[in-house]
Amino acid sequence: MGEYQHNIDTKGRMIVPAKFREGLGESFVLTRGLDQCLFAYPMEEWTLLEEKLKTLPLTKKDARTFTRFFFSGAVECEVDKQGRINIPQTLRTYSAIEKECIVIGVSNRVEVWSKDKWDDYVSESESSFEELAENLMDFDI
Repeated sequence: MGEYQHNIDTKGRMIVPAKFREGLGESFVLTRGLDQCLFAYPMEEWTLLEEKLKTLPLTKKDARTFTRFFFSGAVECEVDKQGRINIPQTLRTYSAIEKECIVIGVSNRVEVWSKDKWDDYVSESESSFEELAENLMDFDI
């Protein structure tokens, strides 16, 4: 849980918020996420997700496309002594992260957003939050 603002340095390094370091571990997987953000998974969660994705039918084009996109962007990140990770250029380009970024905790993963993309997402989502909540009532939440 939580939301933190950080910067990416000129070498593509970002400090992982201390609150998330323990949950992610010293090594975790970072990949393309949905809504043009990055998803970070602890190794245990990544393994569970990988097993689920392996069950998708190879004969379905959507399944092939999604798994290719998801896995091809995945990298194993190791936290250095200063608490930083290196975000590869391909992932920074995909997520439009240049300098300022927002790091949020979302259940079993951490998301990394460009500050501008996050601000836009929050602005768009705030207006429909009550409607979303009403629709989720069908799921007994």
